[in-house]
Amino acid sequence: MAPVITLTLDAAATGLPVRDDHAVGGSGTKVDAALVEAAEAALTGVVTRTELVHSSRLSARFGVDVYLKREDLQVVRSYKVRGAYTVVNRLDAAARSRGVVCASAGNHGQGLAYACAALGVHGRVYLPHNTPRQKRDRIAAIGGDQIEIVLGGDTYDDANAAALEDARRTGATVVPAFDDPYTIAGQGTVAIEVVDQLAELDRTPDLIVVPVGGGGLLAGGATWLRERHPGVRIVGVEPAGAAEVAAGLAAGHPVELAELDTFVDGAAVRRAGELTLPLIAAAEVEMITAPEGQVCVEMLDYYAADGIVLEPAGALATAGLHELALRGELTAGSTVVVILSGGNNDVSRYAEVVERALVHEGRKHYFMVEFTQEPGALRRFLDEVLGPEDDITLFEYVKRSNRETGPAIVGIELSRPEDLSGLLERMAVSPTKCTRIDADSAMFRLLM
Repeated sequence: MAPVITLTLDAAATGLPVRDDHAVGGSGTKVDAALVEAAEAALTGVVTRTELVHSSRLSARFGVDVYLKREDLQVVRSYKVRGAYTVVNRLDAAARSRGVVCASAGNHGQGLAYACAALGVHGRVYLPHNTPRQKRDRIAAIGGDQIEIVLGGDTYDDANAAALEDARRTGATVVPAFDDPYTIAGQGTVAIEVVDQLAELDRTPDLIVVPVGGGGLLAGGATWLRERHPGVRIVGVEPAGAAEVAAGLAAGHPVELAELDTFVDGAAVRRAGELTLPLIAAAEVEMITAPEGQVCVEMLDYYAADGIVLEPAGALATAGLHELALRGELTAGSTVVVILSGGNNDVSRYAEVVERALVHEGRKHYFMVEFTQEPGALRRFLDEVLGPEDDITLFEYVKRSNRETGPAIVGIELSRPEDLSGLLERMAVSPTKCTRIDADSAMFRLLM
């Protein structure tokens, strides 16, 4: 049974009801354009009105006018602070004295930490074990003495279950990462800013591409847009390995994904929200998925070409724009807004990002190679099989003196994806036996 929220009205505030509860839910509060606008008024002067900048690189690449909504430049480097602050700011004195609690993949926890530090409320943030250390350290630095960090579970959903149990035990108020009317309204204020900033340039958006995890940003933004600017096309982008909103829309209700790829950690949610899913469905949002490898390609392009550091979820919308281009679903010359949702990336992850990008582009491949255990075997492989611009990036070999051959795992990076056919042809006629390691195999997943 879903917990019930009790709502009272704060006449002195900006129109947002005050929450006096210690559970998650949304009974009795309608998410509409007016609620999003009230949240925007309450956030004025609290969060950053992030830049909307034209991207000449992406505009030339896709043949449309691309504008980037730079939520990676937000006060906590992601849009999540908008929802967290909106919720905590509405609590009455009694609820604030009991404290707050949330589950997070990292960014929402930073938003809650900022709200707690600004409003003098004690909070606890539950994080999955796989949360990058950079995000954990940022939560601690932002929240200071007002925040406790608790690690537990492998996914966001595990952390959420622990946070709910904490609330039941202590009476603290849950501040949901996405499935709450005030979280949704606060996150939806991004859409208001986008439209206002384009209006200053005498433009209106034709298409807004939104990254999707739990769906709070999409639900809030799409709800406001459908009421105020119904002609805008809205596309939500999920990681291919964590498409829980698409699954819920197909089923007609939230469903739990049997498997979850947690690489795009800011969007790795196993089950869509009870509130966000109906709002997304009502707004008739188009949902697409983007491969995690393409997300990595976009992260590296932003870093190398634009000097922009994004986390995987931050590059998700651009990966979705790439997918729309492949489908031929972009209108030449149209005004397109891509939301860069977050820039909290741990630098230690870049090795994996590079690896995934190369594999996705068809430039990195792995092979099992049977070398004869005699002098010159490796030299012949290099001379007869490897191309002049091919590079060995992994070589794992164990020599066994009592056998004629010894296996080695060899990783080869190509300059161009089309070089693969020549490499395979040379392997086929070589006396050295070479077996390609399939991308779907357990061995390949171990190497990645």
